[in-house]
Amino acid sequence: MERRFQVDLRGIVDLLSHHLYASPRVFARELVQNATDAITARREAEPDWAGGTVRIEPTDDGGLRVHDDGIGLTEPQVHTFLASVGRTSKRDDLGFARQDFLGQFGIGLLSCFMVADTVEVVTRSARGGPAVRWTGYADGRYTTEVDDAARGPVGTTVTLRPRADAGHWLAADQIRDLVRDYARLLDVPVLFCPPGGEPVRLTEPQAPWEVVHADPAARREALLDYGATLLGARPMDVIDLRVPEAGLVGVGFVLPSASTVGQGGHRVYLKRMLLSDDASKLLPEWAFFVRCVVDTSMLRPTASREALYEDDLLGAVRDGLGEQIRSWLLELSVSQPERLAAFLRVHHLGVKALAVRDDEMLRLVDSWLPFETSRGMMPLRLFRQHLAMIRYVETVDEFRSLAAIASAAGTPIVNAGYAYDAEILQRLPRLDPAIRTRRLDPGELAARLETLSPGQLAVAETFLATARTVLAELDCVPQLRQFDPVTVPALYVLGQAAREQDSVRRAVAGSDELWSEVLSAFADVDVDHRPELVFNWRHPLIRRLAGQPAGAALRNAVEALYGQALLAGHHPLRAVDSAALNRSFLALLDRAFTDPPAGPGTPTEETP
Repeated sequence: MERRFQVDLRGIVDLLSHHLYASPRVFARELVQNATDAITARREAEPDWAGGTVRIEPTDDGGLRVHDDGIGLTEPQVHTFLASVGRTSKRDDLGFARQDFLGQFGIGLLSCFMVADTVEVVTRSARGGPAVRWTGYADGRYTTEVDDAARGPVGTTVTLRPRADAGHWLAADQIRDLVRDYARLLDVPVLFCPPGGEPVRLTEPQAPWEVVHADPAARREALLDYGATLLGARPMDVIDLRVPEAGLVGVGFVLPSASTVGQGGHRVYLKRMLLSDDASKLLPEWAFFVRCVVDTSMLRPTASREALYEDDLLGAVRDGLGEQIRSWLLELSVSQPERLAAFLRVHHLGVKALAVRDDEMLRLVDSWLPFETSRGMMPLRLFRQHLAMIRYVETVDEFRSLAAIASAAGTPIVNAGYAYDAEILQRLPRLDPAIRTRRLDPGELAARLETLSPGQLAVAETFLATARTVLAELDCVPQLRQFDPVTVPALYVLGQAAREQDSVRRAVAGSDELWSEVLSAFADVDVDHRPELVFNWRHPLIRRLAGQPAGAALRNAVEALYGQALLAGHHPLRAVDSAALNRSFLALLDRAFTDPPAGPGTPTEETP
């Protein structure tokens, strides 16, 4: 008898292929999934039944046959379940609790029309009755007939006839690889039966983390080998994962190289059938250095069964797995510090992200993670010994310009210019109230540099007077100090107060009249905070300039030193700064290459 589907089949197939499923490849999963559900149902109905096998058989004409010896369908069930879409109570109508089955949405068989023009189902129910042959066509028709001559044993056989443009999906090698990928962990034997060849089992009796080994070391090595096949490189370590309330068990592999947040997903099985090999949101964001392979029986899939549904249970799983990864890190710090050090060299960013919110991880970072300091690379616990205050700078450029000078001034500093470093330093007092941290004000550092004697200041009086005049035009004031290293002739110091005032001035200069008046109200008009250009008396050039008379050459030298200090400290250049730098550069070049007046007997170009 010929009938029509109770939906627009072409529209449904278009919906499945373009909006629900990421790829037509899922038809292989749906076929094996339905077959596995049928076997599960028969095991529930017949506790003493010892069967349960799925056979994948490519046909000689390019089609595909999938057979199972599961519970099968009666003729009324064929009409109910194979001609309707969205019957989410399908498994309940068969008399079993839905959570015992893989499928949840009753559209699995229709996914086959993404690759096939004709889908034929021959089924015989374990409850008795004749075999029923159901044939569906891509144009929306289907036929059913009682077929006593059909395959006799209880079970179901699904046969696909490929579409002209989809034959490659049913090729033998393609089918074998797809089914192995999806069904590898199923406890139901799935056999691949190539034409004229021996059957090959595609499923494994145990998941890799379930295999029993002689000792923990052997198990760890076996799991690392398994991780290498999945990741393409041997993992740094493996972590056992378990969340009983979600029926979740598996392993997490610590990546052997640095990874980016959000890059790469996790391999998730749902009741031992692959749900996704790129699942996201399974771990907290800070744990991006771990890739998981897990099986769960309780987490909910999305409608496509290709991702996890975001709900409270998934949130609890995420927290639980994050706690287990955190515990693994803390255990390393106690029992295997050499492995922790190797891990931190690669994945310090994830650990720092966790330390911002977790006191135990903060303690681990304080004790083990090297920070860049003016004394070299060292953990904060070692750096702060014999220091009443930990001072830090918040940009890498500021650290590079101040590190050597800070050490010479007896004020060691920490470079907090990298991700999470400043937050970690600010949280350190949580470990011990006696720990004090503060951002370094460069103006404070300049005040600590050694001053000159009255005699030295007298020698440099002309130089300082010229510097005051030149730098006043650049909103800067000169200072003369002596400090190490001697290779630094001048240091541009922008203190916190000067920084804030400079920001307001720049905003005022770039605004219209109305906003200029508004912004000017935020400026500190009582005190003029300006950047300082600190000249280093120990540098030979500065001492030589101090002996020069006032004039254009000295002015150009001051401008050049000002520009060089700005560039060395990676400070932004204003238009007036660039003009001064260009002017001094060209003037000094012109002076360097201008010939001195010719004296008596001096040869010239005209002299033969």
